[in-house]
Amino acid sequence: MNRVYLDTSAYLAVLLGEKQAASVTKKLSNRVLCSSTLLLIEAERNLVHLVRLEKISTLDFESAYTQIRKDQEAFLLRDFTPDLCLTRHFPLIRTPKSADMVHLRTAQWFMKNGGLEEFISLDENQLQAARELGLPVN
Repeated sequence: MNRVYLDTSAYLAVLLGEKQAASVTKKLSNRVLCSSTLLLIEAERNLVHLVRLEKISTLDFESAYTQIRKDQEAFLLRDFTPDLCLTRHFPLIRTPKSADMVHLRTAQWFMKNGGLEEFISLDENQLQAARELGLPVN
C-alpha cells in the first residue's frame, strides 16, 4: 500500500520549512503521496496571501511556487468530481468547512481505491473529522 494522504496544512509546512516540516517529511519518506487537486490552488493561494502580507519575500514566493509545480508530478492527485459531492458521508460530530470536506472525501476515495496508511494534516479539527470518518490517523 505505502500511500498517504497529504492535506494542504501539512504540505505548506514542508514547502515553507515550518517547525513541523521535519515530522511531516519523516512520514512521507518512501510513500506514494495522494491528495486532491484542491491542494494546488490552496497552496498557491496561501503563498499569494503570505507575500501580500510581506511574511515571505517575492524571491521566497517564486521559489515556493516553482516547487509546487515540481511537486505536482510527485503526487497522485484526484480531481474533485460530482461523485465525491453528494455522498452523505459526514463526520459524526464535526461539520468541516467545504475545502476540508473536499480533502476528507478525496481521502475516503483513495482509501476505497487502493488504501491509505495515514491521513496527514496539521489541523486538529481536520484530524478529528478524519478519525470520525474512519480514515487512518496516527
